[in-house]
Formats: sequence, C-alpha cells, structure tokens
Amino acid sequence: MTQLNPLQREAVRYIDGPLLVLAGAGSGKTSVITQKIAYLVETCGIKASRVAAVTFTNKAAREMKERVGKLLKGNSAEGLTVSTFHQLGLKIIRTERKILELKAGFSIFDAEDSQTLIRDLLIQEHGAEGDQARTIAQRISSWKNDRVLPEQAVATATSPADMLCAQAYLRYKRALKAYNALDFDDLILLPTILFEHHRDILEKWQNHIHYLLVDEYQDTNSSQYLLVKQLIGLRGGLTVVGDDDQSIYAWRGARPENLVLLQEDFPGLKIVKLEQNYRSTSRILKAANTLIANNAHVFDKKLWSELGYGDPLRIIRCTDEQHEADQVVAEIMDHKLRKRTRYGDYAILYRGNHQSRLIELALQQQQVPYHLSGGTSFFARNEVKDIMAYLRLVMNEHDDNAFLRIANVPRRKLGASTLEALGNFANAQHSSLNQACSHIGSDQLPEAGLKRLREFCDWMDTVRQKCARNSGVSGVRQMIRDMDYEEWLNQLSSSEDVAQRRMGNVHFLVDGLHRVMTDEKVALDEAISRLVLRDLLEQQDEEEKGPESVQLMTLHASKGLEFPHVYIIGMEEKLLPHRVSMEENNIEEERRLAYVGITRARQTLNMTLAQKRSQFGETINCEPSRFIDELPQDDLHWQGGGAESREANEERGQETLAGLKNLFG
Repeated sequence: MTQLNPLQREAVRYIDGPLLVLAGAGSGKTSVITQKIAYLVETCGIKASRVAAVTFTNKAAREMKERVGKLLKGNSAEGLTVSTFHQLGLKIIRTERKILELKAGFSIFDAEDSQTLIRDLLIQEHGAEGDQARTIAQRISSWKNDRVLPEQAVATATSPADMLCAQAYLRYKRALKAYNALDFDDLILLPTILFEHHRDILEKWQNHIHYLLVDEYQDTNSSQYLLVKQLIGLRGGLTVVGDDDQSIYAWRGARPENLVLLQEDFPGLKIVKLEQNYRSTSRILKAANTLIANNAHVFDKKLWSELGYGDPLRIIRCTDEQHEADQVVAEIMDHKLRKRTRYGDYAILYRGNHQSRLIELALQQQQVPYHLSGGTSFFARNEVKDIMAYLRLVMNEHDDNAFLRIANVPRRKLGASTLEALGNFANAQHSSLNQACSHIGSDQLPEAGLKRLREFCDWMDTVRQKCARNSGVSGVRQMIRDMDYEEWLNQLSSSEDVAQRRMGNVHFLVDGLHRVMTDEKVALDEAISRLVLRDLLEQQDEEEKGPESVQLMTLHASKGLEFPHVYIIGMEEKLLPHRVSMEENNIEEERRLAYVGITRARQTLNMTLAQKRSQFGETINCEPSRFIDELPQDDLHWQGGGAESREANEERGQETLAGLKNLFG
C-alpha cells in the first residue's frame, strides 16, 4: 500500500458503497484492483471465495491473478474468482444448466462455428442466401449483446432484410438448442435472463459474491452491464475501473455511456480520478490531453507526469506508402544505433491490418526481427481445427462439438436439418450424437439421411479401431487419405498453392503427434492433449519475445501495452480517422483510438503520413489527418517534404557517427 499515491490509496480503502475509479492511461489501475482485492481479504475480513474480479481478456485475468497471488499469503486466496466476463458467465451456466435445459457436456460455438451453422441454415431455407451468413451472424451477435431475443427481433423487423436476419436468428436459436450448444454471446445473455426469471437463483449468486471488481468498464455492453447490476443487488459491493477516453470497441457492442449509467443506477456512487501517469513524458501527455479535449466529456480528467517534458513529437512526411515503410524501418535502425536501444523498444501501430504488409517486407529486407501481433495461431487454422476435431472424436465418441464440426467435412450431404433432427433425438434420449445415430429411426429422419449418418458413424468406429491397433499415427494418416481431405482443400482453396500450404499444415500436425508419441513415449490421446497445451505455451512465449523484435500491431491491439518508442503510421484522412467512421459520423471513437496510440509511447512518438497511396490499382492523393491539427503545434517537429532543417540533419548525422564509433569501439 505504501507504493500507491494518495488517490490510489483512497480507491483501495473505500468500501462504503459503489465506487467508480476513472483511471487514465498509465495511471496504475491494475495495482489498484489487485491491492484492493488483498485489502478486502486481509483487512476487511471478506473471504476470498466471496470476491470476484472480472476483466475482458485471458491475458489480463492471468496477470491480475498472478499479482494477487503475490500479495495474499498462504491459503488466503483460496476460492478467489479472477476471470473474464465470459468465464464468469460459463461458471453460472454450468452450475444452473438443468434450469437452462442444457445437457452435461454442452458445446460452445466460436464465431466461425456460428457463422458456418447460419450459412447452412440459410442455404437450406433460401438457396443462395448463404453468402450473407457473416453479416447476419454479426447482426445476431449485436442483438444478443443488446438483449434482444429472436421473437422481439421478428416483431420489430421493418424491412425484408431485417426480417431475413430476424428469421435466421429464430432458426439459429432452435438449431443451437437441438445441438445442445451455446455461442459466445450466450455466455453473458443466458445468466441475465436466468436471473430475471428466477429470483431465488439470483439471490443465491448475490450471496455468493459479496464484492465485485470490474476492469475496463468502458468496454462493457448492455448484457455485461446488466449482469454486474444483477450480481451487486442492494449490497453495493462494487468497484469499477474505466476510462471513457479509451473506449474503442463500439463496433463490438461496447457502450462507454455505461460509466454514466452508474450514476443513475447507484445514486451514492463515489468517483476517484487517477490522473498521474507513470508511463509517458509530459509532452506526450499534453498532446493526448489536447487531442481528446475535442471529444464531449461527462467526466473531465487531465493526465500529468513527473517524468520530464521530453522530446518533440515528430511528424514524418513521405511521398507514398513504400517510402513510408522504408523510412520507418530506416528511422528505427538509425535510432537504435544512435541510442544503443533494443529492437523490442519499438512499436509500429496502424489503423488496419493491411498497412502492415509493406512494413513487414521492409523489415525483412533489412533483416530486422519483428513480431506481428494478431497473427493466426497454428491451431486456429481451419484445416488444423478440422483434423483436431476428427482426433477428438476418435478419442471420445461422445464429443458432440467435434461431431458437429466434421460430420459434413468433407461434404457428406449431412445438412443442418439432418443434424438438427439428430440433435433433438439425442436430447430426448439424453445421449450423445454418436450414440443417437445407432437408435434414431426412419420415422425421425428420411431414409437417405439416416443411411449417410450411419455410414459416417460406422466409418469413425473403423478409424478408432485402426488407431488403437496401429499405435495411432498410421491410422490417422489412413483416415486423412480415406476421406480424401486433400481433394476437399483443393475445392475450398483459392489456388493450388494455397491448398498445398494448407495440406502441409495437416502433415505438420500429424508429424508433430508422431514426434510427441515417440519422444515422450505416450499414447495418441495423451499426445493430442500435450500438443494443444504446447501450442498455448508457444503463444505465451511469443508474448515474451519482445526484447529482440520490433512490435507490429493495430491501434486496437495496442491497448493496455506500452513501448519506449512508438511509430503511428498512416496519419491521414480516411485511414485515421477511418473512411467508414467518417461516413457514419463516428469521429469521436476514431479520436479515442488516436489517443490510445499516443498514450502507448513512453519516450518518443513519431507519426507518418503519405502524400499519395495506391488503392484498388490507382494512385490517390492523401490529406493529413485532422488529428494532427488538433495536437499542440508548438510540440510538433516536421520532417520530410523539405520541412527538416539542415542543422537538424547534421546533428542526426553526428549522433549516428558517434553511435557507429561506440559500436565498433
């Protein structure tokens, strides 16, 4: 507690009612949450099992749990809940699944599973409407986040497009029930509906959670806000930490106005502002404060720092996007040489993923190591997920989620209606889908569909026997050949090269299984488990590869991170702010995104803009971002386009020369 400043200590010690901690960027909000958990348990005598802290990402929850573990001694942390919103929702659903009419072992569909199901339902009912699956899936997700049920969506539809989405929502809900499955949005929606209709269950959970702490509150959607409100009830044991200036997720349902709603729902709400920043120089914070002041505010705050005024902010003019990429890489190499830094001290941030391509090529050309955040994990690739689902079903014939994923991969003419009928029968029989295949009759399914289902299940039984008989891997290879998965990839892929690369991933997976079985002397099922775990560990390792790699990421992905030296590229109208946001008059969110980017920088901040860019085969003239005009002009140093003085160039040249002498000295 002695390491906290007076306002942080006040936020930790206040437990007389609901509390809103307005925590600016770099103001130590995680310390406040973790110290408050320790304070509640050790000083206030609340059992750890009665305390819950929720945030938005697994990484944030993991970090919070580790920090609390260091503060609480012995077994005092036993039973503490530190999780994401979705993990908390899943815990409630698992506990109350019988009331929600879910069987044990229910499946959870990810976004891709949901979209595939919606596409199959659309094709089944409307023929050629399958290409709208992604749009409809996003609409259904928005409805669920705003707590709109299918019946309400149908009742309020005003256009044919609305009605198509609403009817698809209704069918999608029925199909999920038949599959004994939930999607990601259900993990929040279902607990709120459950609590609304079952007062006794709500009171049970309110008595279970005596104090709730919520991180990144500005990112909550309507369902998450209601879940918090329901769990707190009249007790008022609530601390929420948030920053309305860093709300950048409206596109996925986040509502920064939830911070304002707190004052209406909790009239006795206390507000503590954390404005001291421990990350950035005063000049960087002045720029951030000046920029964000152009947004309307309910809560005013101004970041300040004791880390000195710092270097001017550099605006680098480039002729085009190729010049921009070359210039940024050259700047990083030059700065590293002059200042004796590490590549991991630099981050290149951008509005859209497409902006990274030329930067990556320029880094590769100069042999500069880099790490691209948000790249696809090996195990997230479709072909790997397919084969892993087959392997899971080989090991566990009752894995319904795996069954649903691969029953029609490659195509076996097992459509959504066949699988839905099978799911309904399995629910009625309290059996797995695989068991239901043996018992379902022609009175529930057409003969042709029934025949195809049984052929699939019989073939999977044969595969299981081969894998058991042949020590696993040769049986797996035979399975992949039998279903002609390579031909399936050829049909799906945009080119032969893409299909070959994807098949290469399949071979890599099977070879990996073989290596694990041989090196670690384990059976196939254990090898599968270890391979999944190894992938997770590799992802964690990648997060820790920072010191020797320039970090590349979108502005959205950079939230919560910090770097000594930051480059924000593409500071132009229609890039930042983005064209779509300009058309939808949503400039405030784009300004918050620029604010997030600026406040990632600790020591130096550089922004680039191009005079021209290629777009869809033609060259267009670019206009500097309005956000540059909104920065304090006296703190900007312009470079390029004849803007940099001869003296400044000579000074940089002397520094580079000195860096070279030091390097070879």
